[in-house]
Amino acid sequence: MSLCLPRLKSSQISGDLNCLPKMLASWSFASISFFQPPAFLMIGIPGLEAIHGWISIPFSSMYTVALAGNCLILLAVRRTPSLHQPMYYFLSMLALTDVGLTLATMPTTLAVFWFDRRLIGFNACLVQMFFLHFFSVVESSVLLAMSFDRFVAISNPLHYASVLTNNVIIRIGLTIVARATVSLFPLPFLLKRLNFCPGKILLSHSFCFHADVMKRACADITVNIIYGLYVVLSTVGFDSLLIALSYTLILHTVMSLASPRERIRALNTCVSHILAVLVFFIPVIGVSMIHRFGRHLPPVVHALVAYVYLVVPPVLNPVIYSVKSKPIREAMLRVLREKRKG
Repeated sequence: MSLCLPRLKSSQISGDLNCLPKMLASWSFASISFFQPPAFLMIGIPGLEAIHGWISIPFSSMYTVALAGNCLILLAVRRTPSLHQPMYYFLSMLALTDVGLTLATMPTTLAVFWFDRRLIGFNACLVQMFFLHFFSVVESSVLLAMSFDRFVAISNPLHYASVLTNNVIIRIGLTIVARATVSLFPLPFLLKRLNFCPGKILLSHSFCFHADVMKRACADITVNIIYGLYVVLSTVGFDSLLIALSYTLILHTVMSLASPRERIRALNTCVSHILAVLVFFIPVIGVSMIHRFGRHLPPVVHALVAYVYLVVPPVLNPVIYSVKSKPIREAMLRVLREKRKG
């Protein structure tokens, strides 16, 4: 099935197209009217294949920072009783989601950059695609829950603990997971029903993205486009509107405070969350705009924006919260000191 693939070179991706006919011929689909490729071929970063080895260094560093930073937050919250509060429980959800998002893309990305392993099975591609989008939707929902947490803390501080009890937080977490699962569960099956083009197995990234995979089909993808748009609008789009509404109400509450010092103190509790929202939603908007209106842009632009969307938020979120939140920073340092002593 992959007689040509062992000879693939990072600096010769354009030559891979010459190898495809032999590979496709070995799949024996000439008499089959419905075709699904046994595997897709991932490109990595188009046009930069010759320096994939060098590109792997910053990517490996970012993945290391993302995993280490988010796991450190989880340990810090777990081992520090004073952090057993709703705000930090939601932060733990965000850190756990970032770990999942990192692990969803890291294996195939590093396989392409390190070992030039470009093949991914069709079903494995659908599984990766599901979890990649699943954790993205979960992250959006967690950021919405965190904005609700800030709204309750600022507008009704006396009842904060009674409103956001442990049971309520658990229910919010389960609702977030259920919402993402129900929204994204149909996506793999909508792709499996499509007839794919035998000569269109090259993906534009080192991971499986829904918009990228569905464009490899030779069938009508209207249903996929409409459902994909519905998922984006009903999850990330809806969440962004509610987050904006939350901060509108927060600003209204803050402006009603008599003391300027109290206003600044209240807004300071929101800075970390606002930065996390911007770090997540700005790349989301960029990816959406480029996939719909940036077809004339070079493929490398599409790839780099997708990497920013998936890799950068898990890297920056631990940095943001460790810098802006003194309790989190102290707890993380305490965990590191305990590790060194141990």
